[in-house]
Amino acid sequence: MKVSDLIEKCGLKVFSGKSGLENKIAGAYVSDLLSDVMGNARENEVWITLQTHQNVMAVASLKDLAAVILVKGFEPEAGMLEKSNEEGIPLLGTQDGTFETAGKLYKILLEE
Repeated sequence: MKVSDLIEKCGLKVFSGKSGLENKIAGAYVSDLLSDVMGNARENEVWITLQTHQNVMAVASLKDLAAVILVKGFEPEAGMLEKSNEEGIPLLGTQDGTFETAGKLYKILLEE
C-alpha cells in the first residue's frame, strides 16, 4: 500500500510532504517518545503520534519512515511542515485518537 492509498481509505488530511505520497507502507509504529521511535521503528512504517515539533520529522527521516500521522486534531508547528517538505515525508492528520487510528491502519494492512 502507498501513503496515497492510506489517505483515501482513512480520510486523512495532508499537511505537507506531498512529494512522498507514493511512499510504500510496510507497517506502523505508535509512540510519542522520540527515543523509542529511534530505537524501534522500522523503515517504511507510518508513525502515529501527537508530537508536533520539527524533531519528529528529523527522527522520521533518520528511520526512513513512510509518513507521520498526527492524531486528535493536533496541528503541526511551522518547523515541522518545513522539514516534512524538505525530507519528502508526508505529514498527515486526523481528528481520531491514537487507538482508533492505529486500529484502522491495522485493519487496512491486514487486508493487503
